Parts: sequence; C-alpha cells; structure tokens
Amino acid sequence: HNVQWGRMLCAPRVWPDLGRVRVLGTVGILTLVLCSCSGQPASPPWDLPGSSNWEHQRGLIFIHMESSLYSLPCSPMQMGVDDPTYHWVQDRAAAKLFSVTEDGHLLFQHFQAEDSGKYSCTISYTKRGVPLSQTFRYSIFGYHVPGGLDIVLLFHSKLCEDEWTKRFLQNLQEMLRPLEFEQHCRLQLTGTSCFPSLSDPSDEFIIQVQLKVSPFGPHWDEHCRSRDTESVTDCYRGTVQHNLEQVQLALTTFFKEHKFIHVTGRDTPSIPFTNEFVGFLKTEECDAGYGQTKQLQRCLDCCIVCPPGMFSPPKNRQCSLCPVGTYSPTYGAESCTPCKDGMTTKEPGTISVMFCVKEERTKQVVTVMHKIPVLLLILLLVLLGINGLFLLSCCYWLCKDHQMSSPRASKKTGKTTRMERVISFFRVSRQGPQAGPDAGPARDTSSSPGADEYAPGAPSLATTPNSAALTDETTPMLEVKDR
Repeated sequence: HNVQWGRMLCAPRVWPDLGRVRVLGTVGILTLVLCSCSGQPASPPWDLPGSSNWEHQRGLIFIHMESSLYSLPCSPMQMGVDDPTYHWVQDRAAAKLFSVTEDGHLLFQHFQAEDSGKYSCTISYTKRGVPLSQTFRYSIFGYHVPGGLDIVLLFHSKLCEDEWTKRFLQNLQEMLRPLEFEQHCRLQLTGTSCFPSLSDPSDEFIIQVQLKVSPFGPHWDEHCRSRDTESVTDCYRGTVQHNLEQVQLALTTFFKEHKFIHVTGRDTPSIPFTNEFVGFLKTEECDAGYGQTKQLQRCLDCCIVCPPGMFSPPKNRQCSLCPVGTYSPTYGAESCTPCKDGMTTKEPGTISVMFCVKEERTKQVVTVMHKIPVLLLILLLVLLGINGLFLLSCCYWLCKDHQMSSPRASKKTGKTTRMERVISFFRVSRQGPQAGPDAGPARDTSSSPGADEYAPGAPSLATTPNSAALTDETTPMLEVKDR
C-alpha cells in the first residue's frame, strides 16, 4: 500500500536536539513558534553540532505477504535537504539487489517471508559545506490475515497406477490454472491417495485429491492499495473473505461443467476420471513459517513470520524454538536444520551453524545442569524433614506437659498428685464437725500429738491412722468444685 507522508511540524524535528544547544536566542524561539503554527519545515537557526553522523532507531514495520507493492521511505520525516544520496543495507551475509526510487524509497513487490529482516538506510548530503549523514534502521516482519480453503475431491477410475494418477494430476492442475488468475488465488496440491471402491472393488477405484486454496494470488490486494496503514488491514480481511467465497463458487461451477477428465497415453486409449464429490472447508490457520504472536496491535489474530531460531510447520498457529541440535538462520522457516558431523547446540533457538559444537562438551554441560536441580531438591527435602521432626517433638512435649499439669487428666487416670492430697487435707481440717453427717467424728488436730505431721512438707498422709477416711471425704468435695 502507498506511503503517506502526513503533515510534519518543525517542532518535533528540532526539540530532540535541544540538549546539544546551550543557549537558544529569542529569535530562534520565535522562529520555532512561527514555524509550528504555519506547518512549514524550517531549519534551526544555529549551526549543527560537531558530530555529523546521527542514528535513528525505528520500531517494527509489518508488510503483508504477497503485497503487490510496498514503498518504504528512507527517512520517517521529510528532511528537505539538497542532492541527497541513499544507501540501503540488509543485515544478511548474502548480497541482495534492492529496488530504490530516486527519492530513496525501498520498493517491495510480492513480499515474501524471506524478505523480512533488519534494514538500514543512510542519507548523505552536504549542508553549508559540511558533509553530513543520517542512518535510519527498520525491523521488517511479514504477516498475513488468516484464511483459506481445504478442498477434497473424489474421482472414480478403472486404473490405480502411479503413472496414470500422475498424468491425471498434471491435467487437473493445467485446467485449474486459469482460475488462479481469474479469482486472484493460489491452488496447491497437498496429497493424493487411491483405494478400491466399495461398490465394485474389482472394477473401479477411488482417487482422492486434496487441494489447498490460498487467497493471496496475483493482484489480490488491488482494492486496498490506496488505504492508509490504519485501515489497510481491515481491507485485507474483507478482501480475503470475498475472494474465498468467489473461489468456492467458481470451483463448484467448474467441476459441474467438467464432470469427466480424460487422460490419454501413447499406446492406450483415453481413460476417464469421473468426479463424484467436492467438499470445502474454511480454515483460519497460519501458513507454514508463520505464527500468531499478537505483535501487530491493529490485527491481534494475524499471523507473523517466525524469526531466525524459530519455525512453524504447516497447520500450526504458533512459532516454536528450534530444538537442541538444530538451527534456523532465516525468517519463515517450516523446519530447522540439524547440525552435522555429530555436533549439537547448547540450547534451543539457535540462529546460526556457528553455534553447533561437539556433542561431548555439550553433554558435560547438560549433565551438570541436570545435577544441580536434583541436588537442590534433595537439600530441600532434608531441610523439610528436619523442620517436620522439630515440630513433632515440640508438639509431643507440649502435650505431655499439659497432661501432667491438668487436674482433669489426673482424675481420668484415677491418681492424685501429692499437692492435691495436701490441699484436700487442709480443707477437711477447716470444716471440722460441720462437714456433714458422713464426715465422721471430729478430730482435735490442735491437741493431737501428731498434728505437725500434716503440715506442708510433711510425709505422705498414707502414714497416718486416718488417711483413708480423709481420702474418702476429699473426693466428693473436689468433684463438686470442678462442676
């Protein structure tokens, strides 16, 4: 599609270079303001800096595959210099001829996946007797909107030999070729098979032919050339859908009119191949070498060409890294190239054969890298085990201390501690005769010669004559208090 320059104000041209100027006069400021208001380009009123080489880093440029014509300017802005010279360079080792216009535009005709890459353009000119140059860099990626047709054709024939089948396919392709130019599409044979017919296996065979229709044929985008970059993708999408509908209608009519396709040999009469079935299936798949990466903001479902180090086989929507031992130096690779002579790569996604090394060295590196996670896992398990044992031991001792200090726990076991016995004795001693009818005869502990034996710190109550009675009276009193 065409490139539109747009209206450029002079302020954006000048302000990025203000950091190099220490003093800006009043006349210069007025000139910039008047220039910005009028929309006319103007040069700064001061001299250019001592360095004559500037470099501008550009973003990504997306060009649709099979575009009839795409014009890429050398400079993203209108510079207005006298007698400039342009020099385009691509980052590939192989030399390539470029089609450059007089004003420095790089032309792409029928853009292909391998045309993607990094480009740079250098403008050289002279200003006030000083030679200057500016370099602009572009990263160009091919893309396409998803869409296509898968066609299945069934023919009946009396022969199922490879020679006759090959002749039949050649005749079929010759007959379908005019449709490619009429419908602006491309027809590609993807597979054939021959098997006996179920109705009469001894006499007839069925020839199955698979075709793939690509909507990007000759001059497919002629209606979208005058669109700008914002609306051109929508135009592409509408064109693809319209072309696919027209192709389906044209093929249906074609096989109705050409029911029989005759194949002749040198010493054999013509053999008819009778068409019995035509099936269409619309697809939204990416072409081989393309994948959906959502890099193009105005078309998130578009298929972007796979960069070096990645590949995408047919009927795959994602670009994948080249496996270890392979590499891919080109854009739009369907498969990766394996390293030769027993060599391999250290990691996936290799972009050059220069990264292929001997397999022994790589095995050692891979072995060490595999051992490190195992050792870390073992160390982690050991630490978790130690922490678990520590927590279990803490819980065990806490539970044990709680059982030893709980009075209810002592009752469940049927035993009383020494401290409980002492407390029970003093309670009975304070109550005296008023303890109740079942308390038994009161005892004068003050006059008893053995009263000091029951003081705190004295021997066990079991050594006194009335220890059994005290124990029987103590138990009910403790139970009432607990309740």
